[in-house]
Amino acid sequence: MRVGMTMPVMEPDLNASLLRDWARTVDDGPYSSLAWGERIAFTNPDSLTLLGALSAWTERVRLVTTVIIAQLHDPVMLAKALATADVLSQGRLTVGLGVGGRAEDYRAVGVDPVKQTMAEMAAVVTTMRRVWAGEKTAESVVPVGPPPIQPGGPPLLVGTTGPKTLRHAASWAEGLAGITMDLDVVKQNELFDVARDAWRQAGRPEPYLATSFWFALGDRDQARDQVRRHLLRYMNWVPPRYVESIAPTTGWAGTEDELAEVLRGFATVGTDEVHLIPTSSDLGQLRAVSDVVAEVNRGG
Repeated sequence: MRVGMTMPVMEPDLNASLLRDWARTVDDGPYSSLAWGERIAFTNPDSLTLLGALSAWTERVRLVTTVIIAQLHDPVMLAKALATADVLSQGRLTVGLGVGGRAEDYRAVGVDPVKQTMAEMAAVVTTMRRVWAGEKTAESVVPVGPPPIQPGGPPLLVGTTGPKTLRHAASWAEGLAGITMDLDVVKQNELFDVARDAWRQAGRPEPYLATSFWFALGDRDQARDQVRRHLLRYMNWVPPRYVESIAPTTGWAGTEDELAEVLRGFATVGTDEVHLIPTSSDLGQLRAVSDVVAEVNRGG
């Protein structure tokens, strides 16, 4: 099983130096990938601009968007941006796409939230694949380029937590970029089984099965409070009383040995990759987790 790390893009007080140092620490470490998510009505960096920077700051890890909200972008311009990033990263890009969970992001860019559907996202995918295949989308001298390095374009994953969405995406996605709130491995495997069955019925190869979870490392009480504070900031579209109610059981908080055991548990159900989501921009915590991941990679 591979283990990736997420950029701390939802944390406050970010700057270019911190983002660069985080990316380079991940690239130099034991991780398989570097991931980051998208929001519009928030203080996080723009996802596509950051993608260009990460292409330059890293050399080894795969770059995985978890996720881009497809309908918030013009599909041709999104295809061009992602193809450019595939070139800049020398074919290291994987694109996770989702419909998003916040209508405010749609309104912020003038898109009707009625488009927050799987059918609308599938239509964006169709257009992007046409662009990446070199088809003209309008009368022009040459098609929209550049052509991506990876044949047919970057691999596409669907961001979801539900079986209905998975079944809808089986026709176009290479796999799943999910998230687990409570780290229930049995429930996660049940969702993986839905994906396996949906891809089989669609006549597709076995799906790539990735999930993610929030983490905080250290003294359990302090680490749990770190997760809580992060959730209250990140989930600001949800009433605080609800966030407070789920904070004690959402994500993971604890010691290095406990984190290693959690990762091994996900490996036992056939998880292809886990993306860890930080609840702090502390580079010291990142380096400590790197030691855990290196040990798990060695089979320790």
